[in-house]
Amino acid sequence: MKRIEAIIRKTKFEEVKMALLDSEINWFEYHDVHGIGQSRQERIYRGVQYSTDVIERVALTIICRDMFVEPTVKVLLEVAHTGEVGDGRIFVSQVDTCYSIRTGEEGDVVLRDKK
Repeated sequence: MKRIEAIIRKTKFEEVKMALLDSEINWFEYHDVHGIGQSRQERIYRGVQYSTDVIERVALTIICRDMFVEPTVKVLLEVAHTGEVGDGRIFVSQVDTCYSIRTGEEGDVVLRDKK
């Protein structure tokens, strides 16, 4: 099993969500996050000065079987891409095991994939 964590632009979240659901990736967690990027500029918008060093993004966490990693990453790379600095990052890591709290089952059988 793998854990895929993606940090994407807020403006791309709805597109990414729909693309994941359309490709039958039917479980993921997401939340708003703030981070510090490489750009450290002061900008002025309508007479108000603000800093661009704090970046608002959406973080997605997807736990899936190994065979679904490549298609999931492909969807994220295609749909979240704008070509601009700040498109985000994808991290893939190993998950040793998981448990169903309701049934007590252990292992990837807990991930009831449709495919």
